[in-house]
Amino acid sequence: MPPDGRREVVTFAYLLDASHEAVVYGIKSGRVASDLITVQAEALRIPDLIQATATRRYDVIETGSLALPRIVSGGIKLVILSVAQRLRRDTHDDDLWVSSTSGIRHPSELRGKTVGVAGIHSTGAALVRFALWKKYGLDVRPASSEVRFVERPPAELMAALAAGEIDAVTQIQAQTYLGVKRGTIRSLAQVGNDLHELYGVYMVPAVIAAYSEKVVARPRAFQEFSRLLKASADYALAHLDEVATAVAKDTGQEPGYFRWWAERDAEFPAMIGDQDVKAIAKTWELARELGLLSSHPDPRDLIWEHALRG
Repeated sequence: MPPDGRREVVTFAYLLDASHEAVVYGIKSGRVASDLITVQAEALRIPDLIQATATRRYDVIETGSLALPRIVSGGIKLVILSVAQRLRRDTHDDDLWVSSTSGIRHPSELRGKTVGVAGIHSTGAALVRFALWKKYGLDVRPASSEVRFVERPPAELMAALAAGEIDAVTQIQAQTYLGVKRGTIRSLAQVGNDLHELYGVYMVPAVIAAYSEKVVARPRAFQEFSRLLKASADYALAHLDEVATAVAKDTGQEPGYFRWWAERDAEFPAMIGDQDVKAIAKTWELARELGLLSSHPDPRDLIWEHALRG
């Protein structure tokens, strides 16, 4: 502990979603603690996370992997501390969904249709574009009208799908569990599987990032933050019943959702490996080819020297 007995404060913004409340439960509840730092964590919607990354409001931020080249090109120096979301085999995190009564049976039938997303400039939306483009042959360039992408808050996406205002949806996060349980939605494409089949890696929609000048000034605090976040993510999986019961009360989500999250949603590894770096590089390469990026660095150059590896 610092000589004066006070812990350093590290501010952290993360995705507003029940699964992430499970990840940070260990930190917020004190089950995972530090003698060196106190973490002040706040949940934000996807568009707000993207904006907050540029404003430097927080010390550490969860941000889309696709946002990094855009931010860095604007002169803000970021480093990657770890991976926040990694798709895996048969994950439903970035699936493309249609109503269970929809006549659309194959992604190629989305020509002339509308896809609802939670963040039009998000990595998750881009990954859906990549799958529709590279595997199913659709023109998903931003200027194309062959498939139209529209942005709505996550809470409104399911209602818009049920009302027929949009034809397909992705990024519905915790609502996926209830939609599948109630039989109101059907998976049209498993984007994680599709992209792995094409490129041999599981894509990384989001990373944990920090600002270069801040980590240089306080390296020990950021190392301790990374340790705490990994310990908290591990705690959620090791004590799932406890975490599910506690977080369900705070989020209004059913406890059963957290079992779904642990088994069927994207992983929250809180560290970074070589395959993750390859996945980020492929995301940036495809984004540039599609016109979503004008340029990008080598992702290896953005990984903090003290990042947790694994």
